[in-house]
Amino acid sequence: MPRVKRGTKRRQRRKKILERASGYFLTKSKLYRSAKESVERGLKFAFTGRKQKKRQYRAIWIVRIGAVAKQNGISYNMFISGLKKAGVELDRKVLAEIASHDPGSFAALTEVAKKANAEAAAKRPAVAKAAAAAPAK
Repeated sequence: MPRVKRGTKRRQRRKKILERASGYFLTKSKLYRSAKESVERGLKFAFTGRKQKKRQYRAIWIVRIGAVAKQNGISYNMFISGLKKAGVELDRKVLAEIASHDPGSFAALTEVAKKANAEAAAKRPAVAKAAAAAPAK
């Protein structure tokens, strides 16, 4: 088996790491080993940061929707529950945009949610009475 000389591949790999580490403090941008550790650590934080960003945006959307829903006389969980019962399939991102930019249509959505909750509540006692009237096993 012929001998493999790694000159160019090794140089490419190290150059890529050192380019990613440019701007790091002292040896972390100059020496390969410490630059490699810092870059790997940074990439790990970047990965977890992308996941956290999604969570944080969802939390912001929920707060915005909840605040405007409260102004329209309904709690956040009853609003979301009512929309699901009414068959409205808007996600929280879109609902937050509507809440901040178009209060009129958000008020209409809260009325739809209130109506769906009222209809579901009207059906519920009938089911409870039927279950109570049924003989116990």
